[in-house]
Amino acid sequence: MIRRSKQVSDGEFPVVSFAECPAKTFLTNSGLRQGRSVLNHCQIVGEVAKEIIARYPFELRAKLFPDGAVLAAASHDIGKVSPFFLEKILQACGQGSGRINPQLEREWGGHAGVSEVTAKALGAPRYVPEILGQHHGFSPQVAGRRAHDDVFGGLMWQQEREALVQELKARLGVDWPQIESIPQARLVAGLTSVSDWIGSGQFFENPAVPWLDNIVRSLDEAGFILPTYQPSLSFQEVFEFDPRPAQQQLIDAVIAPGVYVLEAPMGMGKTEAALYAAYRMLKGGHASGIYFALPTQLTSNKIYERFNAFLSQVVANGCQHRSLLLHGSAWMLQESEMGEEGSPGGAWFHHAKRGLLAPFAVGTVDQALMAAMNVKHGFVRAFGLAGKVVILDEVHTYDAYTGTLLDALVELLRALHCTVIILSATLSRDRRQQLLNCDLDCDAYPLITALPNSESKSERAIPVEFSHHVHIRLWEQDRPAIDEAIVRASGGQQVLWIENSIADAQERYLDIAARAVELGLDCGLLHSRFTADDRQGIEDQWVGLFGKPGREQRHLRGRILVGTQVLEQSLDIDADFLISRFAPTDMILQRLGRLWRHPCTPRPVLTRCEAWLLAPSLECAVAAPQQAFGSTAFVYSPYVLCRSLEVWQGLTALQLPNDIRQLIEQTYISRSEEGLLATYLHELDHGTRWRTGRHAMRQLARVTLAESGNTLPESKAQTRYSEADSYEVLLLRQISLVPDQESSWLTLLNGDKVALPWDRHRLSKGDWRKLSACLMRQVISVRPQDAPLQVAINILKKIGLHHCFYLGSPEQDEAILRVALVDEMGVLHGIQGSRIHDKYTLNYRNDLGYRVIKN
Repeated sequence: MIRRSKQVSDGEFPVVSFAECPAKTFLTNSGLRQGRSVLNHCQIVGEVAKEIIARYPFELRAKLFPDGAVLAAASHDIGKVSPFFLEKILQACGQGSGRINPQLEREWGGHAGVSEVTAKALGAPRYVPEILGQHHGFSPQVAGRRAHDDVFGGLMWQQEREALVQELKARLGVDWPQIESIPQARLVAGLTSVSDWIGSGQFFENPAVPWLDNIVRSLDEAGFILPTYQPSLSFQEVFEFDPRPAQQQLIDAVIAPGVYVLEAPMGMGKTEAALYAAYRMLKGGHASGIYFALPTQLTSNKIYERFNAFLSQVVANGCQHRSLLLHGSAWMLQESEMGEEGSPGGAWFHHAKRGLLAPFAVGTVDQALMAAMNVKHGFVRAFGLAGKVVILDEVHTYDAYTGTLLDALVELLRALHCTVIILSATLSRDRRQQLLNCDLDCDAYPLITALPNSESKSERAIPVEFSHHVHIRLWEQDRPAIDEAIVRASGGQQVLWIENSIADAQERYLDIAARAVELGLDCGLLHSRFTADDRQGIEDQWVGLFGKPGREQRHLRGRILVGTQVLEQSLDIDADFLISRFAPTDMILQRLGRLWRHPCTPRPVLTRCEAWLLAPSLECAVAAPQQAFGSTAFVYSPYVLCRSLEVWQGLTALQLPNDIRQLIEQTYISRSEEGLLATYLHELDHGTRWRTGRHAMRQLARVTLAESGNTLPESKAQTRYSEADSYEVLLLRQISLVPDQESSWLTLLNGDKVALPWDRHRLSKGDWRKLSACLMRQVISVRPQDAPLQVAINILKKIGLHHCFYLGSPEQDEAILRVALVDEMGVLHGIQGSRIHDKYTLNYRNDLGYRVIKN
């Protein structure tokens, strides 16, 4: 209990000793009371940070963290020794004086802002004050404020904060860290936030419980356990086949943290080579984990299975992390304890974010890109990636905006002693030079470019092991292609049809499916807008049939699988015949990598390796690209589409991989233009009313990467200039509020019902995880313009959804999460009778996915 000092500060607020200032509240049977003191909480966080650092491989520990980093973490809450924060705690416990309005704290970013100005006044080294100020993810607005200002309690409150810092130095035995660079500052900032989350978790909530013995336990529960590995496994023992020469060359090249680029054709086994190289780095103590970054959200879930199969081989039998080899939403069932931010409903409960902190994770490159951006908790992502092997899979000639971010990410990862392995079949030489930030000499293909931190650059040409001939035909009309797909499938072939938008894929599937069923053919649809359960079932069926597991069933009947870019990335599928909507050259080559992928795949007699590209004439494309390419011109740049189409004119056959480098360079090499192409190039550079130009995108990326300025919320941080999925939509059959039970009953799409309590304390944390995992499997991601209308956060809180989903910051009136009810006909409706959309009818079926139908 606080005993108010009789001493009065030179401000207007009575001074309270730092030792008696509370940092938290604690819920008891009789209500809220004061929790742990600021001193107690800060020391706990410092000890958590010390234990986190101790769990890094020895080689990385000293390279990553400066001496005294734990004091920066411990000092994050020194600003809670202030009159406004004290009054907030007292009012929450029913003991407030009423003389202070704690809401005014928002003007300077709350206690975090006080921590920042205090550290500046104490002469803390460069970067440290900002680290303290940003520990909640945002930069507080403290320009012009001083630690002894009256609103912070004046000089005598500042003296208490100074005394607190001195006490922390004594208890932790360290002084302020000397931080050498911005990347290291981001690392220490991430360490500070994560240590605070763990130090605020369930093991430290009750101030009456001794805390020291719970430091180790809290780290174990949070998943910060140094993995152990099987010793000296060969490539053959891990993957059950011998490495190809190209795979072995990459393995031999990866000798230390640095950047490595493997350019090789589709189907060569780049993924396995990168994973085995990662295993050797982990086993040697040169890395702390693996983050496998997929190109987009559109990528298939099947990559999780490949990654987990690898981990099951290399992680030691007694290692606790064997239980974390999970995919989909199963990670949420783990009893990992990350404090409030990492609990159901917290901002970091989402697997895409928490995966960055796990030792092993598969995620998107977008999540990694935010480690280099000035977004909320961007530095937590940087901390999560530090020291790991980061595999950037299927990197292409990215657009200007993402390319600038990717270059910055690679630079950041190098500074954080990561081993960055970039895999690509379709990089241009200019793009490779930008990624590595150095001049290159070799244009061979396939190629390995190595840039270890400790050694000089090397470029190694890889011998071509095998090549194959692909017949190419360009068609302007869809009807002949539909007929051909039916004919080929009727002859027993496995046909792949790839569109550039979900709406086009759905329309094409509807065109083909009825005819296919009449002929006894199987027809399926795969894209990114299915719920997790529906998509898993589709992938298990179709990827199995088109992949190695389905070889014995291929002869039973012909099949047609229609899909989007999800079929071109990180999938080991093998089609007999490919039909693709025209796209930029690098995307077409990726799709060709799914055609006759494996020489040993059985195929019908007289089948030949052939792809049909649905493309307008070059003349029509140049004259009116939006009309000629249709929706494709809104997915990809019209200029790049026209340049690509020019390259493919007259091509009747390709020799792969021999022709890849030439096709890419011809498409992307810079040149001066005349006429309409000059106009499209100008629009690409400078933008139009519908599309931001790449010059502006590069500048936007640089602004986003700036260390100063307003911190962007994650929902506003775009890492990819395209119509990328960005809003989450929860699909349910029915929501019933049951006041007598103080619960909401939610009917899932399959008819199952689950109870959602209104009071968080009615379920254990484990049960909340299970419930959240269940509900998150009813979620899909959609473009903003296709999402149901927003509803007020309070409406979703009354249902209880804030216990399972992060709905947004308290300052927001409208929720980030969108919710829709699906009737028996598949039509979506708003909750509580609200409108679902201003322009469209929205629909969901388990065979078609989420549909947007123009009214």
